[in-house]
Amino acid sequence: MPVELSDLVGPGRAAVLTMELQRGVVGDLSSFPALAEEVARVGVVPASARLITAARRAGVPVIHCTAGFRSDRLGSPSNAPLMTAVLRRPEHLLEDTPAVDLVPELGAEPGDLVSHRRHGVSPFVGTTLDPTLRALGISTVIGTGVSLNLGIIGLAVEAVDLGYQVVLATDAVAGIPADYADDVVRHTLGLVATLVTVDDIITAFGP
Repeated sequence: MPVELSDLVGPGRAAVLTMELQRGVVGDLSSFPALAEEVARVGVVPASARLITAARRAGVPVIHCTAGFRSDRLGSPSNAPLMTAVLRRPEHLLEDTPAVDLVPELGAEPGDLVSHRRHGVSPFVGTTLDPTLRALGISTVIGTGVSLNLGIIGLAVEAVDLGYQVVLATDAVAGIPADYADDVVRHTLGLVATLVTVDDIITAFGP
């Protein structure tokens, strides 16, 4: 029997994860202008902001999964073509600069949590995210952010491998090009995640 969305995302069960919704990724300081343009076209940031506002109101934890690098790049291996390319750019996502900040539209609050990484392309391996979720008693993660090319795929697959249910807010994620991103959602993420809209999730949070 299919599981009801409200059973997956109710308070005490779920947490909202924002993935790299940072000024240096999708905001005014983006190093990826084509991705930032697609994020703006889709409306990822306002949709994510609506979702996390509703989550806070419902008592659902919000965890911001961020990336950043030391200026000397220590602890950040260049073990993939993407990482090699971004680590060559001395200004890219430097820690303690505005580029690593969340986009202001998210309205980060003191009760939000942050899981930061200096390596890789996805949020679980080698970070505090899994133990944090387990300490909160979370069984479902709700994914938002970027990108459908890599990061969101990694988030979903790693979460499933660790035993979590995954819900993907389909109007709060993006990748490039758009038709490829649509295919990723349909043909890859649909195999591991429950695909729903932000409005669906907010309704399932309950009154």
